[in-house]
Amino acid sequence: MIILNNLKYTNSHEWVKVDGNNAYVGLTDYAQIHLGQIVFADLPEVDSEVKAGDQLAEVESVKAVSEVYSPVSGKVIEINEDLLDNPGNVNEDVYGSWFAVIEMIDTAELDALLGSEEYEKLCDSLNEEEA
Repeated sequence: MIILNNLKYTNSHEWVKVDGNNAYVGLTDYAQIHLGQIVFADLPEVDSEVKAGDQLAEVESVKAVSEVYSPVSGKVIEINEDLLDNPGNVNEDVYGSWFAVIEMIDTAELDALLGSEEYEKLCDSLNEEEA
């Protein structure tokens, strides 16, 4: 399982890459491993407003349908249209396959997210529960 040090993470297994006032949001490696092959992605509308914790997108895998939650509040300024035709890219390049870019209205919300070490501990504890 890959966890990158330069990203923020949520308890619901989304990653956030911050670029100025913009947040790129995707699913973590832990999530894609547990979901299996992703076969469909439903992305938000550009210019839609989201609040931290709201559903941002939805993915369907061979195992389940899963929601992708917004880690921050703001406006969706871009979506990764490539995922509409190629949702399996999430499995192949999980940290290169973002779902949406959100222009944040409050960067202080990032403080509530997990760092890489905290996220790794969360995943380790979940793996122990499954064993």
